[in-house]
Amino acid sequence: MPLPLNTPPTASFDEPFDLLHACHARVERSLVLLLRLGDYLSEQGGQDPDGLARDAATDVLRYFDAAAPLHHADEEQHVFPALRQAGQPELAALADALQEEHRQMDAQWRPIRADLQTLQSGQMPDAQMLQAARQRWSTFAALYRKHLATEESLAYPPCIQRLNPADQQAMGREMAGRRGARYPEDRR
Repeated sequence: MPLPLNTPPTASFDEPFDLLHACHARVERSLVLLLRLGDYLSEQGGQDPDGLARDAATDVLRYFDAAAPLHHADEEQHVFPALRQAGQPELAALADALQEEHRQMDAQWRPIRADLQTLQSGQMPDAQMLQAARQRWSTFAALYRKHLATEESLAYPPCIQRLNPADQQAMGREMAGRRGARYPEDRR
């Protein structure tokens, strides 16, 4: 059941859109783990005899509490403004819609976070609570997946075309700084 969530990135800050794509892959792995966690708990009758549910809850919490907000900030600082500045009303509307989805995902995350913290503490849900939690998790995963697909197909391509190499370098530097990491050429 455990999925490795802390694998090294396949991209670096000097290629910020590759890094954003890699973040999307990590989001997907975390969503898969969340949904598998619901299946596992259902199969186990709400029990966690081997601690796998606790471990999975910890992994999902770690991703959506730490990495996901940074990823959203990257997009809100760089992708959405580039869409709004493109001079095309449909791209500005897309940026607004994607930003609203960030707010919706943040709101949906709060009760899921509480669900996972309960599991992390060793408390297991009864059947009714598990059913409600799994519905929340499924709704969250569906919204996130739709959001990721929209960004990949409609938002990132025009930004990549619009942002020249110097803009992308500045974007990568800021992304690294937000994480307390060094930009690749600064590692000497």
